[in-house]
Amino acid sequence: MRALLKKIGVDWFIMAIACCILAAYICPEIGMERDPISFGDIATFGVSMIFFFYGLKLNAQKLKVGLKNTRLHCTIHIMTFLAFPLLVLGAMQFADFSPDSPHYYQWLGVFFLATLPSTVSSSVVMVSIAGGNIPAAIFNASISSLIGVFLTPIWMGIFVDAESGGYPIGEIVFKLILQVLLPLALGLLLNRKFGVFAEKHKAGLRLFDQITILMIIYASFCQSFADKMFEGYSLLNLAALSAGVIAMFFVLYGFIYLVAKILKFSREDKITALFCGSKKSLVHGSVMSHVIFSSGAVAGVVLLPTMIYHAAQLVIVSAIARGFSAKKAE
Repeated sequence: MRALLKKIGVDWFIMAIACCILAAYICPEIGMERDPISFGDIATFGVSMIFFFYGLKLNAQKLKVGLKNTRLHCTIHIMTFLAFPLLVLGAMQFADFSPDSPHYYQWLGVFFLATLPSTVSSSVVMVSIAGGNIPAAIFNASISSLIGVFLTPIWMGIFVDAESGGYPIGEIVFKLILQVLLPLALGLLLNRKFGVFAEKHKAGLRLFDQITILMIIYASFCQSFADKMFEGYSLLNLAALSAGVIAMFFVLYGFIYLVAKILKFSREDKITALFCGSKKSLVHGSVMSHVIFSSGAVAGVVLLPTMIYHAAQLVIVSAIARGFSAKKAE
């Protein structure tokens, strides 16, 4: 099935996400079952394994090579953690963002998307296809994951604190350190011994990542549908949300392109800035939504813009990467 979908130009993972949401809508009880063990518990363990294997694949030497280009690094992280959230905050000034608004959680989800770190594997793959600076891409995508553990909760504290009356940021960061940073650090320590194994089986490890994300999405949406969190959402709402999220991608992409031109980046650095600075990680979104939002039902709704953005960026960036590759070949 995966091979067939790839042949006709459809990403199987996007189709699987849609199927998980449909399954959660039809039968949410299965995803909420706690005995003998819940989907959420399995997914929590799976997330730690994702970051352990990610650390296992990281090569410290490659990270050192990418460390030197400070102008490029600063540009990427300013776009990821400052420009994107400020862009959404600006857009929110023209919307009804009160907790009583029917679109409150949609906007909260869009802001959550804006605060997330860059995705890792697909950023590096796309930079490679387009002919960009691969060591810098590896470095920035990796460091972005670490920065996000601290900055995403801080940004979300602006609204989550106001909504709930309390936001234990220290507890949230501690949970993310346990679930993300410690497994990653352990994997990095074992890279010298098992890095070749991880590289050899990277296709299988990527499949494991995707299955874990699908389990998180399924469990989140089961709770959201069971608690009727999507009541009042029409197809027009979802279409408007999708259009808005895609428009934000192009605005940020265009801004990064302009900054890279002003700073006179080389072609390779410009590609890396464009791809690493404009992408957002569904893996981190899945993990952080469950840690930051105490209600599982809210986590599913808030994660929706991130899933839309993930699907859009895969399609759009892969087309752009092929365009860069074709120009290089001319």
